[in-house]
Amino acid sequence: MSDSPIKTERRGHVFEVTLDRPKANAIDLATSRIMGDVFRDFRDDPELRVAILTGGGEKFFCPGWDLKAAAEGDAVDGDYGVGGFGGLQELRDMNKPVIAAVNGIACGGGLELALSADIILSVDHATFALPEIRSGTVADAASVKLPKRIPYHIAMELLLTGRWFDAEEAKGWGIINHIYPAADLMAEARKLAKLLASGPPLVYAAIKEIVREAEDMKFQDAMNKITKSQFETVEKLYTSEDQLEGARAFAEKRDPVWKGR
Repeated sequence: MSDSPIKTERRGHVFEVTLDRPKANAIDLATSRIMGDVFRDFRDDPELRVAILTGGGEKFFCPGWDLKAAAEGDAVDGDYGVGGFGGLQELRDMNKPVIAAVNGIACGGGLELALSADIILSVDHATFALPEIRSGTVADAASVKLPKRIPYHIAMELLLTGRWFDAEEAKGWGIINHIYPAADLMAEARKLAKLLASGPPLVYAAIKEIVREAEDMKFQDAMNKITKSQFETVEKLYTSEDQLEGARAFAEKRDPVWKGR
């Protein structure tokens, strides 16, 4: 629908999702539920291999929770939909690569949404913050994720002060991967998505499940689970046509043709 806050576009095996809810792309309960449905459908569509998530306009990627909607009755503990807030960060079995193309301000739940992606690209003018502390709330997802991804003391500083930081600092701490001028952001995101879409989807699925499930496991326990094919995606990979295709393509010195089965 043209008046939907979420715009989608299919480009071959790539699925583009744009959060376009003026003036700032804030997320209310209804928008979050739509986003959950969108990302669930992406996850379950065998023809789609990679997603790009970005924001409409040039100023905001997403500032997080819509405080105006909250003031009008949206409950902070309401129904966010199948994938939790923003439709992505709690969506089960998301075993396809997701790229966040951060086109502007990403703060609070908007930064947490970006952190739910696998790769984060950013415009050079983007700024970031976790300002929940200033409104007496907690950045819950960031409190779980950030201390595992960047140095503990830096994560705690950002969480405890809510201070703003720019794209260069974000890249320096490894929060984002690459910085581009605004005019180049989507072209670079599409270039990366095209590269990923040409790769082996069953291998990507195995990588994502292993990384996700092994996060709280001891190294040897995780390795034993992999070698015994106790991960569903690993079992599927090692009994697939694509596994044979990869070996044949190597032996025949040609590019493999991945079918995802």
